[in-house]
Amino acid sequence: MKKFKTIQESFWAGKFGDDYIKRNSYPKLISTSTVILSRILSPVQKIQSVIEFGANIGNNLLAIRNILPNIELSAVEINEKAVLELKKIKKLKIYNQSIFDFRTDYKRDLVLVIGLLIHLEPRMLNLAYDIIYRTSKKYICIMEYYNPVPVEVNYRGHKNKLFKRDFAGEMMDRFKNLKLVDYGFTYRRDNNWDFGDGTWFLLEK
Repeated sequence: MKKFKTIQESFWAGKFGDDYIKRNSYPKLISTSTVILSRILSPVQKIQSVIEFGANIGNNLLAIRNILPNIELSAVEINEKAVLELKKIKKLKIYNQSIFDFRTDYKRDLVLVIGLLIHLEPRMLNLAYDIIYRTSKKYICIMEYYNPVPVEVNYRGHKNKLFKRDFAGEMMDRFKNLKLVDYGFTYRRDNNWDFGDGTWFLLEK
């Protein structure tokens, strides 16, 4: 296995990340993502390229393609087994690496981050924010667990693997030209969603 900077990266690159793939391999999730992302992206104008950090097997990117069939798609994914699944998606540019190792080759109109920041080492978040910001030409979509102050949550019996905080707020504080376009919430008791409790934010440069 590759050497990583944090225990969280090794965790997701290894067996736990492999098992996560199995839990997220069902068609309804793509349909759910399509509905949610259609709502999130409704204010977005004229985008031609999207990159997702922490793409896993590409459910969100397939949903984006359902919405925008001709969009250019890229994926950054740390888990090698997930990358094997990503390779089945046509016309997808894949980076098999951690977000912390990603070097922006060119800017994308939209950067998508769903369920990634909550699993990163908190001391490394500013680096992640910088990479996300640098890679975005116009829009950033963040969908994570929200809490007004940073907290750690036990994650399936594991410590130091899930953290809640105001990720979008921290990015807007860090980059003064980012503005909030829209935000919303998905609820685990809504029979239409498989996303559980999630809060999304659409930011614009």
